[in-house]
Amino acid sequence: MTNQSLMDLGAHIAAKLGGDVLSTEVRLGELVLVVRRDALIGVLTFLRDDPLCLFQELMDVCGVDWPNREERFDVVYNLLSIKRNQRVRVKLSTGEGVPVPSATDLHPGANWFERETWDMFGILFSGHPDLRRILTDYGFEGHPLRKDFPVTGYVEVRYDDGLKRVVYEPVKLIQDFRAFDFLSPWEGLTDVMLPGDEKAGVVKTGSNP
Repeated sequence: MTNQSLMDLGAHIAAKLGGDVLSTEVRLGELVLVVRRDALIGVLTFLRDDPLCLFQELMDVCGVDWPNREERFDVVYNLLSIKRNQRVRVKLSTGEGVPVPSATDLHPGANWFERETWDMFGILFSGHPDLRRILTDYGFEGHPLRKDFPVTGYVEVRYDDGLKRVVYEPVKLIQDFRAFDFLSPWEGLTDVMLPGDEKAGVVKTGSNP
């Protein structure tokens, strides 16, 4: 579809749904609708059933974290109309601990997408039949795709052969340091030869040529 056709479709949707649609925009050749959170199910139902839309396939649900914003999360729904060979993106905002209506009754495929969004961002979905983690372990702490989640995580997991079970421990990153000026040796590795050291005349990697 041309940008003008997408703009016309956006105007049609906005006219039919009134205040439920906060804005429409064509971005990168795709129609983007920003909608009210509590109007989500009505909007998705209209997009599925309206003869000019027929967005019957829910392709993805994902989150976006804006930690400095009052409502820090966006939830994004990507829909496909096979009949009309076009896509639409539906966005809404929500705050931490503020649930978003689950789309599972309308699109059963939303089940695992919403579970992933909960697991990665901690976004709640009211009415979801089984909202639990799907990618991380059941004992996992936090939500890894939040911007304030530490890169190293909070705990590390390993199998303890003595206890014969998986154990959780605080993260310990023991790593040799090197100033990457292409000249300094690795500090701490004083008795290990690395490939190529012999060409530089280094006897031990902690020694200078």
